[in-house]
Amino acid sequence: MQHFDIPDMTCGHCVMTITQAVQSVDAAAQVQADLATHSIGVTSTASAASLSAAIAAAGYANTTRA
Repeated sequence: MQHFDIPDMTCGHCVMTITQAVQSVDAAAQVQADLATHSIGVTSTASAASLSAAIAAAGYANTTRA
C-alpha cells in the first residue's frame, strides 16, 4: 500500500475527487482515506509518482509517505 499526506483534504467531496483522480490512473485502485490525519492509502499497481501527479492535477498538494 502506498501512503500520501494531503493537507487540503478536509471533507467527503475531497475524498471523492481524490479517489476519482487515483482511479483515472488505475481503475482498479482501492483508496482508504483518513480525514483526521489528512492522508490516504492506495492499493494499486501504478507508481507512486503517477498517482501523486494525478492527485496534484486534481488540485491537491500531496507528499508520499514511506
